This record gives sequence, C-alpha cells and structure tokens, in this order.
Amino acid sequence: MLDREQVHKVANLARLEMTPEEEEQMTAQLSSILEYFQQLSELDTTDVPPTTRAIDVSNVTRPDELRPYSDREAILKEAPDQDGDFFKVPKILQAEES
Repeated sequence: MLDREQVHKVANLARLEMTPEEEEQMTAQLSSILEYFQQLSELDTTDVPPTTRAIDVSNVTRPDELRPYSDREAILKEAPDQDGDFFKVPKILQAEES
C-alpha cells in the first residue's frame, strides 16, 4: 500500500532521521496498519452510534457540599503567609498596561 519513498517523505516532514532499514521496517508496519483500516472501512456502521469508547464508563463523583471547617485558626497557622483571615499567595497576574 505504501512505498518507501512515501515513508521517507513523511519522515522528512516530521523531521525524523531514519536509516534505510528503519524506512523499510516502517513501510511494512504502516502498510499493515493502513490495510487494517481498509478492512474496518468495509464494515457497515450505519446503525452504530458514534462513541468515544468501546465500553461505557462514567465517573463516580460525589456532590460538592460547602461545609465550614471548625478550626479555621489551625489551618491559617499552617500557611506560609497570611493576611488576616486569608491565605496570602504570590501575585501571578499583572495589571494591563495601556
């Protein structure tokens, strides 16, 4: 399906240095992959809904609940820097210059 010249061209575009032996190996491997895709394209998938996974997976999460922490002073005491009742963190945004 693919020839070595096509593999060489793609490797060059991808900035990959390949020996002639590696090009031959890649030609065989990529041809095999493309042949498999050709087989898959022969399947009738008109009644198959599009999916992102073969197996349905859903995240198991708990709902977020706001719960005050009883010992606020203990948490603030562990902070490397604080400003009153708040954690003080380094500034990461700069004001826009006009």
